[in-house]
Formats: sequence, C-alpha cells, structure tokens
Amino acid sequence: MERLNSKLYLQNCYIMKENERLRKKAQLLNQENQALLSELKQKLSKPNSKGNSPNDTIPDLNLSSSSAPDPANSGSN
Repeated sequence: MERLNSKLYLQNCYIMKENERLRKKAQLLNQENQALLSELKQKLSKPNSKGNSPNDTIPDLNLSSSSAPDPANSGSN
C-alpha cells in the first residue's frame, strides 16, 4: 500500500509540474495574442491611402479578444 501511495504521489507531482508548465505557456500565448490583436486593430484604424469605400467590411475583432478564465484563480488546487 505504501508503495502504491508513493507511486501515486510521484504521478501527482509530475502532473502538477506539467500543469504549471502548460499554464505558463498558455499565459505567454495569450499575451502574444493580445499584442497581435492590438497591432492589428491599430493597422485597421489607420486610414489607408486607397480610401475606404462604404462596401468595405471590417471584421469585429472583439469576438475573439476575450481571454479564457484563468484556471489558477478557480480555487481548485
């Protein structure tokens, strides 16, 4: 029984370490995404030299700008 507990403990430690690594990666990707979104919004807000026709459509960038809830603040540790 003690050997099983030790094995499960080590697996749990590995999972927690991997979870932290993935959380950090997700945070970096989210920051990169926000920076790219900001850059894109700036480029779209500048008047281009061609002029804007009324038929031009600009996609609503706010649809994809919401970030996922932070699992670190979920309280389930």
